[in-house]
Amino acid sequence: MSGNSTEQKILKGNDPIRLNLTTALVQVLVWPFVYINLFMYFTYRKKPALQAEPRYVLFAQTLLADSALFIMTDFVVITIHVHLLLPLPFCIPVAVAIHALALVSPTLITAMCLERYVAICFPLRHVNVFTPTRTVFISVAIWFLSFLRPFVDLCILFTTMPKNYMNGLNFCYYEILLVAKWHMEMRGNLFVLNYLVLLIILFFCYVAIIRVARRASGADRQAASKGQRTLLLHLLQLFMCTLEVFCPYIEAQIIRINIDLFIVVRYFNFLAFTILSRAITPLIYGVRDEKFQAAMKEFMVQKKSKVHFGQ
Repeated sequence: MSGNSTEQKILKGNDPIRLNLTTALVQVLVWPFVYINLFMYFTYRKKPALQAEPRYVLFAQTLLADSALFIMTDFVVITIHVHLLLPLPFCIPVAVAIHALALVSPTLITAMCLERYVAICFPLRHVNVFTPTRTVFISVAIWFLSFLRPFVDLCILFTTMPKNYMNGLNFCYYEILLVAKWHMEMRGNLFVLNYLVLLIILFFCYVAIIRVARRASGADRQAASKGQRTLLLHLLQLFMCTLEVFCPYIEAQIIRINIDLFIVVRYFNFLAFTILSRAITPLIYGVRDEKFQAAMKEFMVQKKSKVHFGQ
């Protein structure tokens, strides 16, 4: 959404009671997940044994990316709540960072699924394919590519924006980078294509692990079944992220009909597809994982011991 007329229209359409309730709901959901993610990340940092395993290396990166995404998007929510329009030179970097962070987590999740696929389907090659050094390189490459895509949009903005565009005020939505209609359509198509490719990769890994689970026996069968459930949760997670791609198109139609309804739908999309879809990650590799769960319990005991000793 760009242009002062659109912003003023939204401000006039805001229902204070509804806006207060939705903003409060965002705070209730965002900050507990931020705390959980950071607690898990520091647990990972305190355990060298976890840092030696590729899946936990990738998992730690998703925790960082999601925590930063939650904090920055919550900042945008609060600026909307207080009706604060910000200068575009400040708002654009914020929008770029949010968009890049939104890309990091699904791509890392796909890498985690590929790691599980290799570990279960090709266990003898896993040690050579996913070495700690290669896993770190994969993480760095994912972060770089995730920030490269909005950087390209930023370059297109500088070549298509009208004069004095940077002098305006706006909310920090990513749409402020999409001045040209063709640019918005191109970005939407690439976004859909990206998530479809990720879903296809996950589906392929899921089917391959199902076949291994049927042929395996004993401990191998148990490990394959656990990997199958993990990938199924990831498929659900990426499916929700894929639905998030279509939200701007739906919102663009709703805003023409009713501003109040647009605000409600936008908040719902944010809660359901941005926050809750990423809240599944700590459940998959934190709470469900016996090794990580034991590390968290030990970390909590150590923290309590330090507090008690300090007293």
